[in-house]
Amino acid sequence: MEEETEEKGFTISDRRYSSGSEEESGQTSPPKAEPETTPEEPRRSIQEENKDQELPFPEIDFSTMILSMSSSAIVHFGDYVDPQSGKTEKNLVLAKQTIDMLGMLQEKTKGNLTEDENHLLENILYNLRMRFVEAAKEIK
Repeated sequence: MEEETEEKGFTISDRRYSSGSEEESGQTSPPKAEPETTPEEPRRSIQEENKDQELPFPEIDFSTMILSMSSSAIVHFGDYVDPQSGKTEKNLVLAKQTIDMLGMLQEKTKGNLTEDENHLLENILYNLRMRFVEAAKEIK
């Protein structure tokens, strides 16, 4: 006895852009090219809005790297609101780690930097270290 088995497939339907009445009838409409943003839907990020456009990136050099790292330390001091949580968080351990990395770079690059790069690194380190001392005083 051979038993016939009928394979039943499955259907995948994208319900992100359908209304409740379409779900009930089992019919879905294709998504619009650019769905309108409503208060319930999250806004598109800048990266999504500009993904078709080529954005020029700043020149990557030593000064850009130092400024980027110092920005990281400033974020760890709690100066900026976290866009996801809406809160500011201080993390002095990570701020100190970033300051220490910048100090290590200063030692390892001694004699190899231009006058402007050396001046930038000295000023950033001085300001971040003073900021760390003040933040550490607040905790005690």
